[in-house]
Amino acid sequence: MFTTHVKAVRDLRNNYPEVAQIVRNRDHVIITNNGKSEAVLIPYDEFEKYEEFLHIRYVKEKLAEAEIIADNPDEWLEIDELFKEWDSWGATKI
Repeated sequence: MFTTHVKAVRDLRNNYPEVAQIVRNRDHVIITNNGKSEAVLIPYDEFEKYEEFLHIRYVKEKLAEAEIIADNPDEWLEIDELFKEWDSWGATKI
C-alpha cells in the first residue's frame, strides 16, 4: 500500500530530489499552492496503468452504446448519412 504525502509547490521547487524519492518509493505526493491541492505526483507506471484503465472504460462505454443502437434499427444511419457525418468529422472514407 502507498502513503500519500502533502507538499507545498515550493517543496517541489526547492527540494525536488526529496519529492522525487518519495515518488520512487511508490508513494503519492499531493502538491498544494496556498493551501489548496493542485496536482498529484504518482510513479509513471501507475500513470500508464491509469491511462489504460480510462481507455478500456471508454471503449467499453462506447461498445455498450453501440450495442443499444444495434438493437434498435430505427437509430441506424443510411450509408449516405454516415458518409456525411464522417465528412463533418474530417474522417477519410474507406
